[in-house]
Amino acid sequence: MTTDSVFQLGSVAKIYTATLVMSLVEEGLLDLDARVADVLPDFRVADPDATSEITVRQLLSHTSGLSGDFQPDTGRGDDCIERYVEACVKLGQDVPPGSAVSYSGAGYVVLGRIVEVLTGTTWNKALADRVLTPLGLTHTMTLPEEVLRFRAAVGHFNGEPTPVWDLMPRAAGPGAAVFASAGDVVRLVRAHLDGSALKPETVALMQERQVDVPDRWTVSADGWGLGWTLYDFTGTPGIGHDGAATGQYAYLRVIPEQGIAIALLTNGGGARPLSSAILRSLLGRFGVEMPPPFAPPAEPFDVDMTPYNGVYKREGVVITINDRRARYEFVDDMAIYPSMDMDLIPVSHNVFAATGAGSSFQDDFMPVVFANGYCYIGMRAAPKIS
Repeated sequence: MTTDSVFQLGSVAKIYTATLVMSLVEEGLLDLDARVADVLPDFRVADPDATSEITVRQLLSHTSGLSGDFQPDTGRGDDCIERYVEACVKLGQDVPPGSAVSYSGAGYVVLGRIVEVLTGTTWNKALADRVLTPLGLTHTMTLPEEVLRFRAAVGHFNGEPTPVWDLMPRAAGPGAAVFASAGDVVRLVRAHLDGSALKPETVALMQERQVDVPDRWTVSADGWGLGWTLYDFTGTPGIGHDGAATGQYAYLRVIPEQGIAIALLTNGGGARPLSSAILRSLLGRFGVEMPPPFAPPAEPFDVDMTPYNGVYKREGVVITINDRRARYEFVDDMAIYPSMDMDLIPVSHNVFAATGAGSSFQDDFMPVVFANGYCYIGMRAAPKIS
């Protein structure tokens, strides 16, 4: 491991795609409020109303409602993202478009296809030509074979190296597959802050609040902008993003007003407690106070679970709430993953700390939030069906 080692950024890739999309907006090639179906005439999802309503802005801010855990492997060819969007004809909705936030990686793959149609090239090449090369990000790439030129960090599960370096299908790139050194991640942020990546008004627009986030704990989000996660560090506004990949976890925190950017890239377990301790210490040196770690209160109390009991379902997941017990079950194409049984400890009248969630969440307690008829786990909204 060296300071220029290349890591998998996971969902931090969404900041790169958002930057690329906003460059097209700047040039007048794309309207934020354009309907996706007007830009991609062949775009279809399972709900005809959603097909005709979803906008570019909604994709960027995770308010399209598109169920996010949709990962068909459409091959390694240059047409993989086009084929992914064709497969979206079966993709359902977590929520109606524009009605609520629900984290959606699928939405960012659709954005990647919009980039391809408007630039006439692949998302990979468009990102390299329009963002990476102009900004001098020499240790940032989007294909695993490009990583071979560099020292690559290998992910670990339970202390053992992962048997495969990258499990993401190529089509997942716009939302989950950018590889970079920590230094290059900070250089991207610097290009945002000094105006060399985008015009200052575009940079400011990306940081504007588009939606509030009911689950303020999974990724410490207070709201969402156009790509950026928005934070409230005890009165100090911040932006950033988290990412998870094959045994690797990435954390980016930025305080624009002070010109502070911290990128923490890891390749082992227990990453969230580690990141919380490191980011809390570093930001504290600049007078920035992070909220306390998510945990149940010291004094236990009871909550009437009657309004929350029942079954919630979104694409690939069924959540069953039975008083203070929750079962999180992967179904359909996601059935290859193990289910989880969790105890729920009240944090407030609608927020619970789940125990037994397993190492995949890399934390002592996993937030389970009930809001507006949805159960939020992992920032994804599952509507109540029974």
